[in-house]
Amino acid sequence: MATAILQTAQHGPAGTTLTASNLTERVALIRTSPLFDGLPPDQCEDVARQARAKVLARDEMLFMQGEPVRNLALIRTGSVKISQLGPNGSEVILWIYGTGNVVGGLSEPISSHHSCSARAMEQSTALVWEYSVLQGLMMRYPQIRKNIGQILFSRLNELEERFREVATEKVAKRVALALLRLLNHIGKKVHGGVEISLSREELAQMTGTTLFTTSRLLSKWGEMGFVLPRRESVLIRDAHRLGLVSDDL
Repeated sequence: MATAILQTAQHGPAGTTLTASNLTERVALIRTSPLFDGLPPDQCEDVARQARAKVLARDEMLFMQGEPVRNLALIRTGSVKISQLGPNGSEVILWIYGTGNVVGGLSEPISSHHSCSARAMEQSTALVWEYSVLQGLMMRYPQIRKNIGQILFSRLNELEERFREVATEKVAKRVALALLRLLNHIGKKVHGGVEISLSREELAQMTGTTLFTTSRLLSKWGEMGFVLPRRESVLIRDAHRLGLVSDDL
């Protein structure tokens, strides 16, 4: 039955047509996502057919702080930053997510509103499920709801760890630890190392420091040879040495 499904064109939301290759690509992505961990192939195919594809231009908003939660997105390519505006209008970057991560409607009920915003940091693509569709999928496949709980638990643990670092670690160590985490989330292997696409200002916002201090740190590490700062990215040449940096500037 699964083979027959893949040999013919399939219809997605709003009458859109999925080719066999597109469906196969979606299923491959879904099976690597923690959101759908434990679902057998036929259920993954059903989930894939319920999604709509979305292309995001650089700096395009996926959702905004204060808006009602309407959908959930699984990042296919690119990266999305999650940020929050304070009362004075200043922005704090909470985190950056890449391929295989989900952003959006992970909480209930449907009447809830986004506490943060999501913006593409580069041209990106995503699979998007309307919240009503997601609720139906969770009814049919309870494992998805369990996975959402695990994702939220893991993110809370990471948030607590990062809060501890802000409260107890000096700036150099905080920046190094943030880069090492981002290495796993959005790092791209390139010639000479692994590239993380974010600006110095964005890195400063993530680590609770200033642009001047972040630039100074990256320049020093660049002279030492294990990091290469670029205009809109950071190239990690030696992750081991980055993990051993001194707390001193």
